[in-house]
Amino acid sequence: MNVVIIKYNAGNIRSVSYALKRLGVEADITADKQKILNADKVIFPGVGEASNTMAYLKKEGLDAVIKELKQPTLGICLGLQLMCKHSEEFDTDCLGIFDVNVKRFAPPAGQEFDIKVPHMGWNTIQDLKTGIFDASLESQYVYFVHSYYAELSEHTVATTNYIHPYSAALHKSNFYATQFHPEKSGDVGARILENFLRLP
Repeated sequence: MNVVIIKYNAGNIRSVSYALKRLGVEADITADKQKILNADKVIFPGVGEASNTMAYLKKEGLDAVIKELKQPTLGICLGLQLMCKHSEEFDTDCLGIFDVNVKRFAPPAGQEFDIKVPHMGWNTIQDLKTGIFDASLESQYVYFVHSYYAELSEHTVATTNYIHPYSAALHKSNFYATQFHPEKSGDVGARILENFLRLP
């Protein structure tokens, strides 16, 4: 299986590569457009800031490549947010694969010191609906680190509650995305990655 991890100016690429190696998959980390287009599976990870990352993707022409992909493609964390329509992070227009807005967590008034942003640590996923999940993953714990979230929408295929419910995962056509980090989520994350790799 030819698996590509898109190489760009966002962190977390190596940890995704190591997670795949633990599953017996040697992924190609590349920004080569033809290699990305020809891959069997594509992973679009990311840790960073939306506006600078979108500017980089546009400069390198990777934004158009990602939108053209026909094979199963998995966005992770910032990857999910960049696949959405717009992010409140520096008022950034994103790829628009999912018709979803990304907003910043705002603790309710008077609870700023009780509820921390970013949302960091382990939390559960519920209401699972798509091919990268199976019934055994309902209410399991996965690892999150983020200050921005995707709103609930028709594309929501997993939810998490932090301050309020939001999209822990999205799915549309061949595009899948998780706000959490499967590569940092132990056995549960490994099963999600395995399910993604098994997609036709």
